[in-house]
Amino acid sequence: MNTILDLLMVLLLFTNLRLLGMSRLGGSIRTVAGQGVLLGVVALLAHADHLTGRVLLIGLAGMTLKGIVFPVLLFRALRGAKVRREVEPFVGYTASVLVGAGAFVVSLLVAGRLPLPDAGISGLLVPTALCTLFVGLFLIVSRKKALTQALGYLVFENGIYAFGVSVAFRAPLLVEMGVLLDIFVAVFVMGITIFQISREFDSIDTTRLATLKE
Repeated sequence: MNTILDLLMVLLLFTNLRLLGMSRLGGSIRTVAGQGVLLGVVALLAHADHLTGRVLLIGLAGMTLKGIVFPVLLFRALRGAKVRREVEPFVGYTASVLVGAGAFVVSLLVAGRLPLPDAGISGLLVPTALCTLFVGLFLIVSRKKALTQALGYLVFENGIYAFGVSVAFRAPLLVEMGVLLDIFVAVFVMGITIFQISREFDSIDTTRLATLKE
């Protein structure tokens, strides 16, 4: 089972690097959706030996919200805003991928001081979760479009979700559902904001907000 989980962790890392190096908004949304489905599968497999209704709920809710609901909302915002399909980063794609690779190396070092409470779970889980957190934050600050920044929030929450998988039997269900609800509201509000910005200013490039005058 650990071999399968390790493989899933590697796939999650590739989704992070793909997001950092991708120039198309539609492809980025699909990648985040795939990342959400992978995390749901990880939540189920990590505790397959003692699979309970609570763990099933966490995994299935994660796959449904992250893999279907959130991407649909983002695609709707993308169509409604009628924006260009390019991500338009502050930091170039190659440099972003290198930053992501460096983030994983740092995550490995940090994770060595944060051992998993459950020794049966993949040793790559914590480093991958920390790397995903960093990639989410990096996407928020290094991309121009509000829609891509919303994707960054989703990736950041995916990192929190991945880290929570290791303590699924110690953290109350209310905490996990609360995180999902918070991110759902954040994406919903971001979608409305993107649409309003596009309608009023004919652009969702956040750098143009600096040109507003009182």
